[in-house]
Amino acid sequence: MGLLSGLMGNASEVDDADLEKVLANTLIEGEQVEKAYKVVRDMFIFTNKRLILLDKQGVTGSKMEMISIAYSKITKFSKESAGHFDLDAELKIWVGSDPTPISKDFKSGDNINDVYRIISQYAL
Repeated sequence: MGLLSGLMGNASEVDDADLEKVLANTLIEGEQVEKAYKVVRDMFIFTNKRLILLDKQGVTGSKMEMISIAYSKITKFSKESAGHFDLDAELKIWVGSDPTPISKDFKSGDNINDVYRIISQYAL
């Protein structure tokens, strides 16, 4: 992931080695990662059972908050595809009764359609 892209908040796919280190002792039996994306130091990981949000905090990023969201708690979701002049696509996910969505930008080359398909498969 390029530094400028990361600073702009764009998501890029996460390497499997990084996932193994982060998810050690987290996934339950039968749970598999479908897709994982990184935005600067934070990650959002889609498994076959839940959405996991990782928020690294502090200067060193050693403190980390992990939020698990059951797909059944996703009330709606949307995608905005990239245009000719705007090369980024945007994913929004609303959870429970919270009026503010979780919003992530995908850079060109990252396939937002894969993530949208995963959410559709598990949340509908």
